[in-house]
Amino acid sequence: MHANLKKNDHIHIFIGSKTSTANREMHANLKKNDHIHIFIGSKTSIYTLDCHDRHWWKIQIQTQTTVRSICFEKHITNSGAERVNESTNYLKLSVIGVSVGAVAGTGYSLYKLNKTTTHILNEEIFISPIDNIPESIPSRQILYDADQSNLKLTLYQYQTCPFCCKVRAFLDYYGISYDIIEVDPVLRQSIKWSTYKKVPILVANVGDSYQPLNDSSMIISALTSYMQDPKTSLTDIVKCYPLISFVDNGSKKCDIMNKYFIMQHEEQSLRSKAELDEERKWRKWADDVLVHTLSPNVYRTRTEAYQAFNWFSQTGDWEKLFPNWERYMMIYVGANAMWLIGKRLKTKYNLKEDVRLSLYEECDKWAKAVKNTGRPFLGGMKPNLADLSVYGILSSIEGCDAFKDLLSHSNIGGWYVEMKNVVNSRKNMQIT
Repeated sequence: MHANLKKNDHIHIFIGSKTSTANREMHANLKKNDHIHIFIGSKTSIYTLDCHDRHWWKIQIQTQTTVRSICFEKHITNSGAERVNESTNYLKLSVIGVSVGAVAGTGYSLYKLNKTTTHILNEEIFISPIDNIPESIPSRQILYDADQSNLKLTLYQYQTCPFCCKVRAFLDYYGISYDIIEVDPVLRQSIKWSTYKKVPILVANVGDSYQPLNDSSMIISALTSYMQDPKTSLTDIVKCYPLISFVDNGSKKCDIMNKYFIMQHEEQSLRSKAELDEERKWRKWADDVLVHTLSPNVYRTRTEAYQAFNWFSQTGDWEKLFPNWERYMMIYVGANAMWLIGKRLKTKYNLKEDVRLSLYEECDKWAKAVKNTGRPFLGGMKPNLADLSVYGILSSIEGCDAFKDLLSHSNIGGWYVEMKNVVNSRKNMQIT
């Protein structure tokens, strides 16, 4: 997406909305009598909006095509009322203003040129296939006899990472086979080939190349889109989730656009718009709120941190997968590091002094939302993507003291047991 902007114009681009998967919302700080020209897709048609008395305009474009450019025209013409008030004093002030402004403006321009912007999105990158990935022996292979996805997938993961657990819950529920490569959370040697340095990374073998999928929510959305429209290649579907880089507070950050949206034609959807909106809302809540209550609880004390990492070692088969020195380093370095990080996260996300209360409160919100449906899951009689996301995230702490306390002090236990049963109910699963 390209925007032709003049100096001091601001544009914020937010992808997605509750209206449709093709929506784009733009906010521009505009002044009276400014005009906005929007060029849609490859067409030459121009949409022009005149700004009158409002300083903030929200333009929502609903189209299946791409916004190619947005032009802002600054107009300095005065209204009739303003022309009546023109006077000699105004002329004098104008002359003085021009003189002072010339000096001040020069200095300000130099300042702005050297200041890092925090507003403009400046890069859009597609996650392209790669020709070669260093061969690694899978830690485990999860095979489903009834798998009809025709996908060969490899999941690079930490066994107890909430986001990795979320992807596994999705793959297991839908019976999609995959290999697992356990990544050392300290050294991360097995993902040195990737420019994306987080997990999960899901790699699909597509012909003679490999298509990486990054970010758990994007992985789930892309695979769901593929399952609903298998005639479209996974590589083409991934292009609907570009990686956007931007500068925020002087540092470069990245995010994946559209990651909570399923790419499908409206006539393909068997669910209502309200159901899709609700699903997206809770998927985003799981990533933005729920997951941030986990670390401060799991690593609340040093003792709990060591207990958690020893459970991570046990459930992740670290003793079999890593040398002893590496396993001990992962446990003791990791536990102490996360104990300190957990304290910072408690402050960053404004958790209660007793962090357990924040965990109970958020899980009760979810349990109430499910109860209000009158059915076992938020998705009805079957889990939807929000159910799978919340279950996956909470399953990451199942062996920790915090999880035992959660079951005792919240209303989420009944739903969690139902989810665990339905995710693990796949027949003919083989783990090698």
